[in-house]
Amino acid sequence: MDSNDQGGAGTTRPRRLLLCLDGVPHKLIESAKKRGLFNAFGSPARLLSPFPTMTNVALSAMFGATPPAGYESLYFDRNANEQRGGIRKYLGWRTPDKIPSSYMDNLDYQEPLAFEFLIYVAPEKVWRTDMRRFHENFRAAPQTRDYFAFLKGTDGLLHAQGPQRLNVALESLDKILRDIQAFCGRETEIVLFSDHGMNLEENKKVDLVRHLTRKSFRVTTKLKNVHRGISLPAFGLCSYAAAYCADDDLIPEAAEAIIEMEGVDFVVHRDGEQVVVKSQRGQALIERDSFKQYRYQATSGDPLELGASVQGFRSASEWFTKTNAHRYPNAVVNIYKSLFTDRVVNAADILISLDDGYYYGWSPFGKFVRLAATHGNALAASSNAFMMSTHREMPECINGDDAKPWLMSDML
Repeated sequence: MDSNDQGGAGTTRPRRLLLCLDGVPHKLIESAKKRGLFNAFGSPARLLSPFPTMTNVALSAMFGATPPAGYESLYFDRNANEQRGGIRKYLGWRTPDKIPSSYMDNLDYQEPLAFEFLIYVAPEKVWRTDMRRFHENFRAAPQTRDYFAFLKGTDGLLHAQGPQRLNVALESLDKILRDIQAFCGRETEIVLFSDHGMNLEENKKVDLVRHLTRKSFRVTTKLKNVHRGISLPAFGLCSYAAAYCADDDLIPEAAEAIIEMEGVDFVVHRDGEQVVVKSQRGQALIERDSFKQYRYQATSGDPLELGASVQGFRSASEWFTKTNAHRYPNAVVNIYKSLFTDRVVNAADILISLDDGYYYGWSPFGKFVRLAATHGNALAASSNAFMMSTHREMPECINGDDAKPWLMSDML
């Protein structure tokens, strides 16, 4: 981090170490604290990750940074009308075209580019190397400015090996942070947080491509002049998917076809200035009025299972207060923003939220990774990240879109 942007690090306030643990859910940090780890920290807040609950989407929102090109490194480029990125992003050096969002400009430490892929192949070796390298780099950094580090190895551990191995890594991290506190003293605040949560169960694949092909759609990487064409970028093994249609008229039909599949929880797509939410439980509309108030109106059934919890148009803060602990946390505002804000440059026509226990992704990748956990959907397990500090008490729950003051500001 540039010391010019810190507004008094080490002078008017303690220096700050921001340490993001990729993919660590709130419930695992709560359990770790109950076992006596991280006892220098206050209670962990639930930090709600935006939907889809993916790293670059989440961190660009939390830091108020530029949106990434797509939800993952493989994405559909609307200008080129084809899929771009993918495995090539992990080859060679980290160059400007491989930096998805401006939040990465503030990073003082992240793993070498190749590690981003290798963490899913050799997670044990990578997380140990990653934590050791971070510790060494932090100790060598100037003590007069803030420091921002991102540890991705935790995500790989959970995906490939589950929570038991992550707990071993958290014990090692606790020792490192104790050493840092002894080295720095009270003059350094440590803010430990994650970008998204994780469902902690075995997952099986949803074969969207085969299903849509049977429905007479043509699933392809390019959409120009493709009759009934749909593009479904598949890379990470995640509990969401993004669909792009060659023709706007295909969107409602494709959405209807997708919700027939086992493992699909719900789909959302735009209809003018509204969001349509569809599932096998029914259909609803999410609207926003000129006062930036939101309304959830079921037209049949209740796809988000909100019942009569909030009626009529309500402010974003009221929806957050009423529904942040729901099984779909803060779903009304979160889902509306997923389609009507710049969470990514190339927004999908249809966003698909899968049930916990299901994933969509790159088939070759799935053959050598046993998927013990994943993330991406709008359910609580993936949405509930965490944030905690050695110096400040956090509120019980923080909206990811409102996290920047807790991470970066001197005035709270």
